[in-house]
Amino acid sequence: MTITFDDFLKVDIRVGRITRAEPFPEARKPAVKLWIDFGPELGEKKSSAQITRHYMPEALIGRQVLAVVNFPPRQIGPVMSEVLTLGVPDADGEVVLIGPGHDVPLGGRLY
Repeated sequence: MTITFDDFLKVDIRVGRITRAEPFPEARKPAVKLWIDFGPELGEKKSSAQITRHYMPEALIGRQVLAVVNFPPRQIGPVMSEVLTLGVPDADGEVVLIGPGHDVPLGGRLY
């Protein structure tokens, strides 16, 4: 399926920094609860990510990640996930987070 550039621009993908991460044992699949700071314009948002294979919660603090910030919030167990944190599958289908290769200003939009 081909989309237009205008379609792509509708998806608002921003960079944020993980400020807090906790195990999420209530999730159906193993997950981590994330609090991500997207800078002064968007502030801090919550997310749930199935990233337990490669990441320990305490090691995620300070990491920059990319997330879709304009999807509607989604209830995941007792957590209201406000953004979709992005990743790609490794060879076993486990999530590897996507982030910039260098430290960049929070809230920067992917283009």
